Amino acid sequence: MDAPQDALEQALSDLVARLRKGGEEARAARDELMALAGGPDGARVRDRLDTIRKGELLETQWEIEEIIEATAPKKPEPEPEPEPAPEAPEEDDDPNRPLTAKDLVLVYDDPRGLLLHRSKKGDRWFATQVDPQTGQPMTFELHPSEVAQLKQQLQGSPYWILGA
Repeated sequence: MDAPQDALEQALSDLVARLRKGGEEARAARDELMALAGGPDGARVRDRLDTIRKGELLETQWEIEEIIEATAPKKPEPEPEPEPAPEAPEEDDDPNRPLTAKDLVLVYDDPRGLLLHRSKKGDRWFATQVDPQTGQPMTFELHPSEVAQLKQQLQGSPYWILGA
């Protein structure tokens, strides 16, 4: 090692030894270490302090870690990721596209087994009834003439959903 580096090594070792002792001497040593670690040769001082720290008592290790953290150059904060633009719901204007349950509004609910649904968009009507052969509910689309006929037959029925 060359002479300036030997002098730095020796100075750091002496300051850490004073830091280890505690008291007023430790505060002065801490201030000197902060000045060296924050100075023009700070990167090399912090690197050497990190090496020295590993062989010290726990309390001294903490002191050295605080000095290193306080004098290390601040890392630039990463730019916050831009929030993704909210995806516009797909507007499918095709009135004949396949519908899901969320696209339908219940308008008639007869507990004997007839449900009538209307599409939220457009003027499509669907009926749900239990299939007598399988016992499973079956939904099918109604023709506009069937809708008019059903409305006429079920007029005055108490099973119409109000506001639907």
